[in-house]
Parts: sequence; structure tokens; C-alpha cells
Amino acid sequence: MIEINYSSEVDKAKAEGRPIVALESTIITHGMPYPRNVETAQLVEQDIRDAGATPATMAVLNGILHVGLEPEQLQELGQAKNVAKISRADMAACIATGGTGATTVAATMIAARMAGISVFATGGIGGVHKGGATSFDISADLQELAQTPVNVICAGAKAILDLELTLEYLETQGVPVITYGQDTLPAFWSAQSDLTAPLRMDDLNEIAKAYCIRRDMGLPGGQLIANPIPVKAQIPIEELTPILAQAQQEADKLGVTGKAVTPFLLQRIFELTEGRSLEANIALVRNNAKLAAHLAKELHKLTK
Repeated sequence: MIEINYSSEVDKAKAEGRPIVALESTIITHGMPYPRNVETAQLVEQDIRDAGATPATMAVLNGILHVGLEPEQLQELGQAKNVAKISRADMAACIATGGTGATTVAATMIAARMAGISVFATGGIGGVHKGGATSFDISADLQELAQTPVNVICAGAKAILDLELTLEYLETQGVPVITYGQDTLPAFWSAQSDLTAPLRMDDLNEIAKAYCIRRDMGLPGGQLIANPIPVKAQIPIEELTPILAQAQQEADKLGVTGKAVTPFLLQRIFELTEGRSLEANIALVRNNAKLAAHLAKELHKLTK
């Protein structure tokens, strides 16, 4: 049996039948340094509460899957060293060996499904990496979206990825990609891109209905809701494009490959933007959390 520990806040919300929003924990352990990571996580959780829902940050602590963290657990995780970054492939192994792991998008979706939570807010999903057509370096997040019934609110795929191929992969897997409030896909740090959104929806009630209809039709998988970063917080795409190109060229020149690519690129982009990429990241995560809370409330109305 899998042991699931619900935080006191989430346990109460479940007992009272109130809307809950799942949150990942890799942003705490792998996204930014302490204490900024904990401060950001606390802000995001409070944004969800202020919008009328309950936050549930997912993590595996000493072999136990936690759905929601107590304040002291959040602090401890934010300062912990050598925390595993777990996805579908290694989540069960982490639990079986009594390990501690932070959940990626894919692992958070799995945990949310197990806990009966249908809405999850994150920053940006993984996707097809540059050169993925030959390297097959494709995030497990995409396949998870195709099979696990959770609404994922993000600011698009991370801009360091091949966004066009990522969109093609999602289309092949039958994942609804819905842009909230605009006709183009957002590009993480940028509100706009040159990619047309497959679907546009401006009404959260309609997004919630679409999720319920897919479920009633017996279709597997979830929905991806791309929520543009607030314009005042964005790094415009025309400014960001040469920065992304420079960071990628440096990675190629240094021979950075595999799992080392993403952290290298994110660090270089942070340096090249003089820290603006981090501030934009925080702004978009908070923006997504608020939208997720409102979507969770709409779903609650339809299913209670």
C-alpha cells in the first residue's frame, strides 16, 4: 500500500468538500536558492487561499507521499540538500527506498490524480528540447498530459525548448492546448509567441465543462491551459530571442548535454537578463496559481 499523508489544511478541505489546487515542489528544491524559494512558495500558496481554494504542495518525504506540506516541512524542504527530482520513471522507486524527492510536473499530476485533485498550477511545462527530433530528448510531462486527467495551468512550455515541436507532440497525443484570453501561445517569460493557439477559451466555466465532457466521453489525459504572464512582468519575445540563442550557443560550445542543459541555460539566462528572468518566473507562477484557484472553484460547482 502507498502511504499518503495529507496536510492538516488539505485534510480539512477534503472533508469539507472545498476546491484544492496542486502545486509542484521542484520549484522549491531546484528552481531558486533559499530563502527565496520558500518565500515564493509561501506567496503562491497564499495566492490560492486568497482566491478561495486550498493549496496542496506535493513532495515525497522519507518515502511518504505528501499532499500538502505543513509550514515547517516547507521550510525544511527549502533548505534540504541532494533532494531527488522525481518524475513518472522514478517516483515509485523514491517511495520504496524511503527517499525524499521533489515532484516535477509529471509526478505532481500523478500525485494529484491519486488524491482526487483535478487542477494543478505550475510555471512552465517541459517539452521537446532543441534537437529533439534526432535526440528524442522529450520531457515526460508531455506523455503525462496525454494519460493523466488533470488540468495543468502554466505559462506555456519553458522558452528554452523547441516550442513548435512541443506543440506538435501534444497535438499528436491528443492533448487539448487551450490559451486563456488570447489567440497566440504564451512563451513562458513572454506573453506572446509566433505560434497560434490550437484552442482559445476566455471563460473558466467553459474550460471546466470541457474537462468534464472529456471525462464523460472516456477520453484519457488532461488539459493544458496556457495562461500568459502579465505584460508588465514579461520579457518581450523580441528581447528574449537573442538571449536564448546566446545561451544555447554557449551550451553547445561547452559541450553541455543531457540533464545538465536546462540548469545551464536557466542560469545563463538569469545572468544575461540581470535577474529579470527570475522575477518574471515568480510573477507567472503566482498568476497561474490564481487562475488555477478560480478554475478549481468552477469545477467544484459542476461536480458537487
